[in-house]
Amino acid sequence: MVNREHKDRLFKMIFGREEHREWTLSLYNAVNGTAYEDPSLIEFNTMEDVLFMGMKNDVSFVLDMWFNIYGHQSTFNPNVPVRCLLYLGRLWSKRLIGNSHVNIYGKKLVELPAPKFVVFYNGSEDEADALELRLSDAFPENRREKADIELKVRMININHGRNKDLIGKCRPLYEYSWFIARIRKNSLTMEMEDAVDLAIKEMPADFRIKAYLIANREEVRMSILTEYDEAKMMEYFKEEGREEGRKEGIDFRDSQMIENMLRKGKTVEEIVEFCDYPRELVEKIWEKMKASA
Repeated sequence: MVNREHKDRLFKMIFGREEHREWTLSLYNAVNGTAYEDPSLIEFNTMEDVLFMGMKNDVSFVLDMWFNIYGHQSTFNPNVPVRCLLYLGRLWSKRLIGNSHVNIYGKKLVELPAPKFVVFYNGSEDEADALELRLSDAFPENRREKADIELKVRMININHGRNKDLIGKCRPLYEYSWFIARIRKNSLTMEMEDAVDLAIKEMPADFRIKAYLIANREEVRMSILTEYDEAKMMEYFKEEGREEGRKEGIDFRDSQMIENMLRKGKTVEEIVEFCDYPRELVEKIWEKMKASA
């Protein structure tokens, strides 16, 4: 059974921890075409108590007045921009509220680090090497140009063999990409736990992340198992939703389907995360069901 309390994904374990500042800086340089050399310049501010994309798989840090929010996803999701917007609001609140040197109600302009959003994709579905996702894509088409807000997210495909120039500039990212690809290959003929262990064993001795993976083998194994387990659950929910729609003759987004899933024991959080329904809608239906009961 997968440990449901385990939340960190391997991507965050490698690039989002204090002891790996050098790897985080290497990733930043590769993404931005820069050449920073001092890892101490990185100021981590990841919100450990907030789920960014369903699990604690985000890496957030400030460097040279850039507010960098990196996320990892193994399934393509077009709603990433709105998630980034909500997450940024929480981060800015954390930075500003309680700071005695900042007064957002005063006459002096409060200086903020400029945000940069990057999502690293390594799912099994074939996606472009790079995409730009925009918040305005969610607006009615005839309202986009006049909307007073925009947010852009750069999505980078880090599957092994993709974006070779960029990934080649960050050795830990190349090794991570290789490791995930080898796990997938091994898992075709063996259980996932064995696939992870064999991938670590097969990893070349000069890989920088190998010693870390060996030293934290159990945590690495659990992070991979959890990620793959959740990916399977997502596909299950999607297929169940399509089947319910076929049976009932209703649209997939219809509230009746949400109610059916709730009756079958699915939680509000699961339906929101895996089916991309608005939380307000799911919670409203759930409260209505409880009141009826």
